[in-house]
Amino acid sequence: MCGIVGYIGKSQAAPILLDGLAKLEYRGYDSAGIAVYDGQEIRKVKSRGRLKILNELTHGGETLPGTVGIGHTRWATHGSPSDINAHPHHNKDGSIVVVHNGIIENYLKLKKKLEGKNYKFVSETDTEVIAHLLDEYYQGNPLQAITKVMHRMEGSYALGILFGDHPDELYAVRKDSPLIVGKTEDGCMIASDVPAILRYTRDVTFVENGEIIRMTKEGMEFFNADQEPVEKISVHIDWDVKAAEKGGFEHFMLKEMYEQPRAVADTFSPRLKEGGIDIGELGMSTEELLKVKKLVIVACGSAYHAGVTAKYIFEGLARIPTETELASEFRYRNPILEEGTLVAVISQSGETADTLAALREAKSKGARVLGIVNAVGSSIAREADSVMYTWAGPEIAVATTKAYSAQLIAIYLLAMKFAFAKGILTGEELAGMLGDLKKLPVQIEMLLNNREKIQRFANRYLAARDVYFIGRGIDYAISMEGSLKLKEISYIHSEAYAAGELKHGTISLIEEGTLVAAVSTQKELYRKMISNITEVRTRGAFVLLVTNEDNTEAEKAADYVIYLPETNPYFTNSLAIIPLQLLSYYVAVGKGCDVDKPRNLAKSVTVE
Repeated sequence: MCGIVGYIGKSQAAPILLDGLAKLEYRGYDSAGIAVYDGQEIRKVKSRGRLKILNELTHGGETLPGTVGIGHTRWATHGSPSDINAHPHHNKDGSIVVVHNGIIENYLKLKKKLEGKNYKFVSETDTEVIAHLLDEYYQGNPLQAITKVMHRMEGSYALGILFGDHPDELYAVRKDSPLIVGKTEDGCMIASDVPAILRYTRDVTFVENGEIIRMTKEGMEFFNADQEPVEKISVHIDWDVKAAEKGGFEHFMLKEMYEQPRAVADTFSPRLKEGGIDIGELGMSTEELLKVKKLVIVACGSAYHAGVTAKYIFEGLARIPTETELASEFRYRNPILEEGTLVAVISQSGETADTLAALREAKSKGARVLGIVNAVGSSIAREADSVMYTWAGPEIAVATTKAYSAQLIAIYLLAMKFAFAKGILTGEELAGMLGDLKKLPVQIEMLLNNREKIQRFANRYLAARDVYFIGRGIDYAISMEGSLKLKEISYIHSEAYAAGELKHGTISLIEEGTLVAAVSTQKELYRKMISNITEVRTRGAFVLLVTNEDNTEAEKAADYVIYLPETNPYFTNSLAIIPLQLLSYYVAVGKGCDVDKPRNLAKSVTVE
């Protein structure tokens, strides 16, 4: 959630730190700060609010000279957003300075012990404990002090550390919070995520749990928690730097919505070979595919909604019993994973803390784990038995759009692969489905280009207080994602309900003027959805209906209709989500909300 950047080299550090932090704004934050060694002392500047305040305070970094430093964007967990609670934090004389992403779970116990030794605390954060602990154990050797502190802390952390009497060194350490390092032309950098350093290097190294890095201007060394050297291999990142920029769009979210046709095509195209589906990265033969008797999908947020879609598709198409679990609940109920169970964990960042913990829980029980992730080399990608990448490219807006759409494509490919292996799909049927799959990018683009219609509708409902999304079957899954999109960027209360549940209580909430967004793409359920729409309209609701072109009763049933082009029934969510994304976007823009960085939210949720 928080963002870390560090630099040591021949250039001035502060402008590089500010630039790197700007590339991490999408992660969410409420304060920011940097610390730079100026040749005599480590100087710090930090402030509540956006990075532009920090830029103004430092005149773009010019007032903080020095070639080694660390920076941080904070999303408040321990202590309210404030100048004092902002990072970096330091020991009593300011000779040790720390930035931290994560949560120290035993910080109160550690704080009490340190207070007993006359250490004074000025902030409410758990991070200040780390600075004082380092001070307590430091006897001239930073590596020894860091390893002692690691053995005493419980929880998650990625740290960047400066020691005043080692001005030519920058230290970093990681446990359960993402951290990468890279060698630049004139030095070394650390960061929480790739976009922060792409401008300076394309070769990055992913730091593993328990690893410590000592960096100088010349290079870097890796050590384990026993201070033993570790050999590492770097990964080359092929992202276009401009892919992480707005490219003329008003917001990253709108840009990324318009990148969905490419993200969808990039995810399926490399895997369509000789008229079939080749997912070689699974590392599973046809015989091994046939041994899968149950699928458990684990994810959070939008990825969970993709997993709900997957349940309908895998059970309906491949006839594999499927459970979709919230990662934050999965490991706390002691799940039963019998032989023949495949666990699929879905995450855009590959660093989602709850999902990563669920992965480890599944592996500890002997289950095979497949990771479906967007970030190359992320923790989930490295720890899963198999990884299937969704080639959406960098996604900056907090509210996911193109990464979610790419996840749906991965699910379609997997389900068809299993169905064909089991003999449920004939070659002719598979060819027909692949034909529809290939049409999706053009169909998505067509829906995006019809955005003015959605914009006009959205402008009528900027003052809505409650919005309800309803659907049946696979349409219920897309209703969940539509509801989440609206609430997370426009701050309007919205809920998604299986339409058949309306009469079991929810319909009591419907009153004159309530907005109901209905999704109806399953032909066999048209009549039942028409009945549900009639139920809410007779109670005063205004209904927006997203449905197929052949639904002849749509105009009579709903107040406003968005039609979708024809596709395979299992693929309709890839089309139905587009108008719902646009609706959320234009409502949020109309209300003046910060679309790319909604309040209280972070792009990569790396704490539980």
